[in-house]
Amino acid sequence: MSIEPKNILIVRTDRIGDLILTLPLAGLIKKQYPDCKVSFLVRDYTKNIVSNHPHIDEVLVLKEINGNVILSDNINLIKQRNFDNCIVVYPRFQISLIIFLSGIKNRIGTGYRWYSFLFNKKVYEHRKNAERHELEYNFNLLEKLEIKNSVAESNVAYDLKVDESSLKNVTKILVDEKLDLQKPLIIVHPGSGGSSVDLPINKFAELVSKLDDDYQIILTGSKNEIELCEKIKSSGKVKNMAGRFNLDELTALISKSVMFISNSTGPIHIAAALGKYTVGFYPKIVSCSKERWGPYTNKKLVYEPQIDCKNCTREQCEKLNCMDSIDMTKVYSDIKNVLNKL
Repeated sequence: MSIEPKNILIVRTDRIGDLILTLPLAGLIKKQYPDCKVSFLVRDYTKNIVSNHPHIDEVLVLKEINGNVILSDNINLIKQRNFDNCIVVYPRFQISLIIFLSGIKNRIGTGYRWYSFLFNKKVYEHRKNAERHELEYNFNLLEKLEIKNSVAESNVAYDLKVDESSLKNVTKILVDEKLDLQKPLIIVHPGSGGSSVDLPINKFAELVSKLDDDYQIILTGSKNEIELCEKIKSSGKVKNMAGRFNLDELTALISKSVMFISNSTGPIHIAAALGKYTVGFYPKIVSCSKERWGPYTNKKLVYEPQIDCKNCTREQCEKLNCMDSIDMTKVYSDIKNVLNKL
C-alpha cells in the first residue's frame, strides 16, 4: 500500500463472539499506524462491547428497522466520515453493497463470494474448512494494510474493558444473594445461540453436582434459559441467575469469576478476552469445531466427542448423540487440577 491509512472502518455486524474475536485488530492497527483513526460498524446489541475500547475511536451502529438493514441511512452514515480503508470481516451482500456505495477507496474482503467484485482488495481464504482459528482468519485481513505481526494465543490482546457502573451493580447483586466474594466463583453457562451442538443438560448437571461442594457456582443465560438452568441446579447453594444480567453486567460478572464453563457461545470468548480460565464443549462438525471457534487463549480446557466419526454433520452428531460421549469424570478431574493451581 503506497499511502499510510488514516481512517479505517472495520465491519463486524454479527454476533457477540464474532465481534470479540475481531477486537485485537484495532490494537494491531494502532501499533503499526498510531495516528490512524479506527472505527467499528456493529449492530446495536453488541455496541457496548466496543464502546470503551482503548484502540477504537468511534463506534457506528448499523441502521435497521425490525432487523431490516436500511441502505440509504447506512450509506449516508458512512459517507460522512470519509474512510480511506474498510475491512469487511463479516461479508453479507447488503453490507458489502453499502460499503461499495459509500465510496471508500480501499475495500478489503473475501474473494470467494459472488459479490466479491464489491471489494478491490481481496483475501482468498475459505473459512468453512476451519484450517485456522476465526481470530487468525480475521488477522489475515490486515495483510492488505501491510500489517504482518504474528498473533498467537500467548500474546493476543483483546483490550476488552469492564463497565464500572455495571461492576457495581453486579457486586451488589452478589452481596444481596449472600455470595462470599472472597471465595472462587465459577460460572456455568449451559445454553447457546443454537449455532453449534450442545453438551446434554444431564452432563452439565453431573458436573455442577461434583463442583458445588467446594466452589460457588452461578448459572447464567438468557431469560429463555431460566428453566434450562433450573434443570442443572444441584443444590440451594448453586445460584440460577439466568435472565438477570444485560451484556455489560454479564461481562462484569465474568470479570469476577475464576472460570467460565459453557458450550460454543459468545460469552466464552468474553471470558477468554478477560483472561479467565475457560472450559468449552465443541462438536466435531468442521464449521463449529474447536479449531475454528474454541476460546483463543492458552488458559483453557476444551472437549469434543470421543466417538471416532469422519465428515461429521449436525444431523449425524445429533442422531448419534455424540456430545453425550464426553466423559464428565475426566472433565471434573481436569477442572480440579486447574483450580488447585489458581
